[in-house]
Amino acid sequence: MLTTRGGSALGGAIALTVSWLALGEVELLAIGAALTIAVIAALLITVWNRPGVRVERRLAPHQVHEGDRATVELRLTNFRRLPIFNLTVTDGIKGLGTARFALGVLGGKERASASYRIVCRPRGVYMVGPAGLETHDPLGLAGSETTAGQVDQLVVYPSVEELTGFPLVRGRDPANMASRPEHSQRGGEDFYTLRSYREGDDLRRVHWPTSARLDELMIRQMETPWQSRALVFLDPRAMAFEDDDHFEKAVSGAASVVRHLAQGGFAGDLWAGGPTIEVNSYAAAMESLALVQRVPAIDLRAVATRLRTTGRGGLLVLVSGLPDADLLGVHRLLGSQHRSSILLCATSSENEVLSHFRQAGVKTVLAGPSDRWAVSWNQMLGRTWTSASAG
Repeated sequence: MLTTRGGSALGGAIALTVSWLALGEVELLAIGAALTIAVIAALLITVWNRPGVRVERRLAPHQVHEGDRATVELRLTNFRRLPIFNLTVTDGIKGLGTARFALGVLGGKERASASYRIVCRPRGVYMVGPAGLETHDPLGLAGSETTAGQVDQLVVYPSVEELTGFPLVRGRDPANMASRPEHSQRGGEDFYTLRSYREGDDLRRVHWPTSARLDELMIRQMETPWQSRALVFLDPRAMAFEDDDHFEKAVSGAASVVRHLAQGGFAGDLWAGGPTIEVNSYAAAMESLALVQRVPAIDLRAVATRLRTTGRGGLLVLVSGLPDADLLGVHRLLGSQHRSSILLCATSSENEVLSHFRQAGVKTVLAGPSDRWAVSWNQMLGRTWTSASAG
């Protein structure tokens, strides 16, 4: 295949030949013939120098958070016995960037490697490869192009912030004398642990031998505490957000909460406009947040009604922009099933609906695009809830 330079050379040869016919100058014919021979030779060299290269790619890591860097390493193997000259390798991640490498010569059966790093933003799922291979003659008049290597996938999770503080929900009872809640699903008459007597406890469950030894009433905890649960509900409606920056802030907030709960031993669900995903399926939950987009409209009350039929209590985390009556209706439907509720608002503004949430006992956390969730979360929740991590 002729390059731009080769096409220009061939065009010049034709023009010189026409000029020779018109003017009869032999020098014009000689130069035109020389250019023609050069182009033909370049095409023959390109056919002989066609790239026969196997490309292997190593992407580390395959999943990153927005703003992190990923490293791509390419390993090239010339599976021909003849060397390949003037080889250019192009590899990249569509939407993030491209890298080009030039090799003067790759000997027969020889191997070479190259690597590049790329800043991963914005969030999303990106395809990496295949690699483009190009060879050309020394004068750059003709070239041969092909692709090699498989297509890899890079998942860029939303950016996250470090949160501290956990709500006191069932399964995180500091009075239980155990290092962490047991995650089994056994029923109410299995012995779990001993704990100190609290007013209102059934005296029939006093463990007298231990009480006598410790000189303190000790109660047999006959029910395995449930593992702390949570539901993270991300509002994807376009109307709830002032602009794309505010929506991205909300997605980052939801991702920060999901990671914080997963690290803290919570079990629970994430709803972000699609199927409900287990928080403990961290990669799946983060991938759904990497792909979530604003939608023109959605019936939040219908979604909340469906989630209510499968709800399992614990902590409710609502994430939105400036809250409205529809989001308040979601809390009224789901709030009765959850002991604690938090509202994360990607906004710096206040409205009347926010006051209704606060009157209902919902902890509210506000952050604009340039603010940090961790500051308001850690300050408010650190004062009202325990900051002890699970286990």
